[in-house]
Amino acid sequence: MLDVRRMQMLAAVVSTGSVTAAAARLGYTPSAISQQVAALEKEAGTELLERVGRGVRPTAAGLLLTEHADAIGRRVAEAETALADLLAGRTARLSVRYFATAGARLVAPAVARRRSERPGVRIELKLAGPDPLPDVREGRADLALVVGPGDHDGVRLLHLLDDPYLAVLPKAHPLAARRTLRLTDLADEPWVGSEWPGPCLDAQLGACAAAGFQPRFVVDSEDYATAQGFVAAGLGVTLIPRLGLGGRHPDVVVRPLKEPEPTRAILAAVRECAAPQPALEVFVEALRAAAAGQPARSRSGGEAAAG
Repeated sequence: MLDVRRMQMLAAVVSTGSVTAAAARLGYTPSAISQQVAALEKEAGTELLERVGRGVRPTAAGLLLTEHADAIGRRVAEAETALADLLAGRTARLSVRYFATAGARLVAPAVARRRSERPGVRIELKLAGPDPLPDVREGRADLALVVGPGDHDGVRLLHLLDDPYLAVLPKAHPLAARRTLRLTDLADEPWVGSEWPGPCLDAQLGACAAAGFQPRFVVDSEDYATAQGFVAAGLGVTLIPRLGLGGRHPDVVVRPLKEPEPTRAILAAVRECAAPQPALEVFVEALRAAAAGQPARSRSGGEAAAG
C-alpha cells in the first residue's frame, strides 16, 4: 500500500523542483526526504524522480502520484473544515421525536430559529409513538420530547416547560362566571376525557386525588378538539393543557385552576452516554427559548429527575 505521507513529500519535491527546497518547506533534512521518496519508489515498484541538472523532475509515475497526493491533500483539508463545522455545531444531522402539541408550540419555532442561524444543521422530525424513549436509548433518535415523569434509564431528561391544565366549560355553565376555579369545584361534574392513558392523564388524576376526589368520566375522546366539542354540547367539563388550546371552540370558556393546579412537565430526552453533539446542545437551547416564550411556566435550564 502506498504511504500517503510519502506521497505528500514527493509532491513537495515536484512542486519545489528539488529535494533541498522540499526539505526546507516541510522542516526535514534533505537526506530524510530522499529516504522517504526512495521508500515510496520501492512501494510503487518504479522510479518516481529523475535528475535534471541540479534539480529533479517527476517521471510519468511520479507525476501521477503527485496529482493524487494533491487531491488527497484537498480532501483532507475539506475533512478538517467539515470536522471543525461539526464540532462548532454549524453542521449536523439530528433526528427528533415529538408529540403533537409540543411540536406545534415548541419544536416548530425551535427548528425555524436553528434553520435561520445554522442552515447546515439538518433536523429530521418524526411524530413520536406512545413511548419514544427506546429510540433515544438505542440511538435511532437524538432527542425526544416527552411528558414526565417516566422510565428514564439510559436517558437524560432536560426540563423545558411546566404546562398547566385549564378547565374547559360550556359557556352557559354556572361556573363560567368565575375567573378562577378550584379543582374541587369540578368534583361533582361529569367529565369529558381529553387524554390517552399515560403521563398526561396521570397528571390530571394525580391532582384530582390530591384534591380528594376521582373524576367521573362520561365520554372518552382522547383528543383536545373533540373534547371541546363534547363540552360545547353540554355533555361535561374537561381539562386541557395550555399548549393544547391553540384553537378554542367558540361555545366554551376556559378558566385557570388552583388548589391544586394540574400540571404536566414537558421534557427533552437525550441519550445518557452519547458523545457530545454541539448541534444538539444548540437545538436544546432553541427549545428552551421557545418554551420561555410560552405563557405556561418555564425554567431556564437544569435537569428534571423523573419520578
